[in-house]
Amino acid sequence: MPGHSLLNQRGNDVDAGTRSLNGLSWLTFLIAAMQAGFGPFVAVRLTEAGWTDASIGLVLSASTVAAMVAQVPSGAVIDRLGSNRRLAAAAIVASVAALLLLVAAPLFGLVLAAEIVQGGAGVGLAIAIAAITLSVARQDRLGERLGRNVRYGAMGAALGAGLFGLVGSLVAGRAVFLLAAACGPPALLALRAIGPEDLAQAKLRTGHHTAPPPHRRRGRPVPALRLLRDRRLLALLGVAALFQLGNASLLPLAAGSFARQTGRHADLITAAAVTVPQLLTALLSPRVGLWAQTHGRRIVLMLGLVALPLRGLAFAASPSVAITFAAQTLDGVSAASFGVLLPLIVADITHRGGRFNLALGMTGLAGGLGATLSTALAGRIADMAGLPAAFLALAAVGCGAVLTVWVFLPETAHLPVAHQEHHA
Repeated sequence: MPGHSLLNQRGNDVDAGTRSLNGLSWLTFLIAAMQAGFGPFVAVRLTEAGWTDASIGLVLSASTVAAMVAQVPSGAVIDRLGSNRRLAAAAIVASVAALLLLVAAPLFGLVLAAEIVQGGAGVGLAIAIAAITLSVARQDRLGERLGRNVRYGAMGAALGAGLFGLVGSLVAGRAVFLLAAACGPPALLALRAIGPEDLAQAKLRTGHHTAPPPHRRRGRPVPALRLLRDRRLLALLGVAALFQLGNASLLPLAAGSFARQTGRHADLITAAAVTVPQLLTALLSPRVGLWAQTHGRRIVLMLGLVALPLRGLAFAASPSVAITFAAQTLDGVSAASFGVLLPLIVADITHRGGRFNLALGMTGLAGGLGATLSTALAGRIADMAGLPAAFLALAAVGCGAVLTVWVFLPETAHLPVAHQEHHA
């Protein structure tokens, strides 16, 4: 019967959309677990190998430089090609290759190459996940869906860091990177579960210009240079740069301190310092998305960013591992707020004119500049004036991020809600 066939078709559409959303959740989880093998664990391993803070900051900066270079081109390519799964698959394979390079001896050339590859691949994955989310999420639930992405990413990072810390402490340091690389194949399977038909004509899609494939979009996007005249985007670029400048090197510096104070237990302590904030991020992120939908973007972002200078001040106040660890839990608050609000505000700004991924790449470029300066300069300050001075400098930058939101970033949650659906 025609009615029965139509009912079955609708049921199949919902089932397909559910499979793609579940695949997106697992993809975010597994990628975050894999990426947890970088960052602080690299800093711990290099500290144990006798590297100085300045040398560690240099190779970590190479990763952020690679990410900075890849941000805008990646966004432009994904805007042009749509939510391309092949690009995401290539980035996953590249991340696995970078982890395998870290398995080898801690030689400068190998570590540098691994960090550069990881920086570029991580950018491609982040933008691809945002593009896929925009293509399959509901307009009135976009904030919550982005919050779920952050939740699954936080859970993946927490579980990954916990396992990696145990393996690093009980087995061997190199096993951390092997275990992280093992997340690659299941991530490819999760990516495959996101159906191309849902990306092409998702039933639950937002009304955003960039959500459909290029050949289905309404009109041409705005000229790329016009984005740079949008004061809201310029303010958001400043916030992204200041946040990463204040945030990127806080935990790596603390991880080096852990290694010097606790020796062979540094991996376990570093894992706990990553895991606890990630659990808080997982708890808060969907709620942050809902708050942003009901109370506006600006106030939620500003309140979340306050946690950054508080962490820096606490780190500077005491070298105690216990106090530093307790303060590190505040990272979950700022991570939940920044992780959800950044792409949501970009979606607001580009709703009618398109170029969502290009604008998101611009914010990533601004954040990459901040992170590059953070890891390089904070390491130098720590070598010359000590860790407390470095932490105080980072706290001051965090205050600048909060003030930038307060003074320069207007509320963006005024765009019309489209495609009101009843599906989850």
